[in-house]
Amino acid sequence: MDRPAHNPRRRPTMGDVARAAGVSPMTVSYAYSQPGRVSSEATAKVRAAAQRLGYPGPHPAARSLRRGRVGSLGVVLGERLSYAFDDPQAARFLAGVSDVCAAEGVGLTLVPITGAPSDAWRVAQAAVDGFVVWTTSDDDPVLDAVADTGLPAVVHAGPDRPGMAVIGIDDRAAAAAIGAVAFAAARRPLVLGFPLDRARARRLLTGDEVPDVRFPVTRRRWEGFRDAWTRAGHPAARLRLAVCPVNRGAEGESFAGELLRGDDPPDAIAAMSDELALGALRAAAGAGLRVPDDLAVTGWDDSDPAAPAGLTTLAQSLREQGAHCARTALGLDPTPAPRHEWRVVARTTARPPELTRGRPGG
Repeated sequence: MDRPAHNPRRRPTMGDVARAAGVSPMTVSYAYSQPGRVSSEATAKVRAAAQRLGYPGPHPAARSLRRGRVGSLGVVLGERLSYAFDDPQAARFLAGVSDVCAAEGVGLTLVPITGAPSDAWRVAQAAVDGFVVWTTSDDDPVLDAVADTGLPAVVHAGPDRPGMAVIGIDDRAAAAAIGAVAFAAARRPLVLGFPLDRARARRLLTGDEVPDVRFPVTRRRWEGFRDAWTRAGHPAARLRLAVCPVNRGAEGESFAGELLRGDDPPDAIAAMSDELALGALRAAAGAGLRVPDDLAVTGWDDSDPAAPAGLTTLAQSLREQGAHCARTALGLDPTPAPRHEWRVVARTTARPPELTRGRPGG
């Protein structure tokens, strides 16, 4: 039997989607409200039909936007909800987002991600005016879910997606700059880094065996550290990458401690965060090493504990970047700005230039 032609002047209904997809209206309802009760094949048919018909689904944000603004900004963490409070970088970034929300009288909706198929539907159901996505992996399906809402979206530090602004710093250039300080006169350098992909495996790799890195922040910082080492005339294989599954000081202390007690202990550690660097400093103290004479250590972010620890680090303002992301997602800052600023803050945990002259290289 021929299906009735779709009338573009009438809002498509759930029944229209069911007929177009060849499923029951109950299946369509479950596909949106209880996706676990619907097969992946049926879900794909429903989504394809909904897209063809222009059906927004039972999306509170879409309904509200026809009447005006919802009055809330969504932040997609790409992590468990407690991450927003446990991770210092995420907390500073969210503080910047909340500054803008408070000033504009806009609510803040945290959208945590669990890795389950329901993540996409959680994003689709968020009643928000736009999204800010905390840095995630290139292959994170949540990015497609955010794009499918048709709402304004900003990604902090990548990945790059069509139609989504990306706000952050030039991580590769920044890593090359702090890496040149960390590796001055080093013979056995190490990068203490973030996860490579969503599997978050703990690994120790040499520079010539690092596989594809799916997290843009990890990838660009690793590339910058490698640039600093190889530009000084050293082979990439002599630079090691210790991949930490989480950004916690205890993880940095544990991994660095193992390596410092090993057969080929590093004499320089460039960490991708202050948390990991501070953990490495505790490991160095536990091993009875002198910093920076026996071991140079650098961090990233210039967090509050960095100065009291004398940590040489890479300064950036995640709070300002969070505020910029919020303004852009809310349409308050429509003109893309250049990358945010960064600078190397030299303290006492890296070797001063005058002490590196004449020391043997790698």
